[in-house]
Amino acid sequence: MEFNEYQKRALSTAIFPNDNSVTYLALALCGEAGEGADKVKKVIRDKDGSYSPADLDAIAMEIGDVLWYAANLANALGYDFDRVAALNLDKIISRFERGTLHGNGDNR
Repeated sequence: MEFNEYQKRALSTAIFPNDNSVTYLALALCGEAGEGADKVKKVIRDKDGSYSPADLDAIAMEIGDVLWYAANLANALGYDFDRVAALNLDKIISRFERGTLHGNGDNR
């Protein structure tokens, strides 16, 4: 599936407050990422880092929720998802080529 197609389909299921939608979506995105991280933490804590197929599916579902909120947040900011993906790859490839993947700061 193409990024913009995913975004279009995600937007068709969006129900959230339109006032302060950027704030709401950014907070929801962080919350979903936290839920995914919590599932990973519990596998490390409770299962010595051994992921069952159910664990992997549960984490993948949280990644999907992150993707859904990211698509909606991009739209609220006026970006299509293809553009967001392209901007990200351009940034990462530039850092890779310049040997600056490691380090601090957005503009390295």
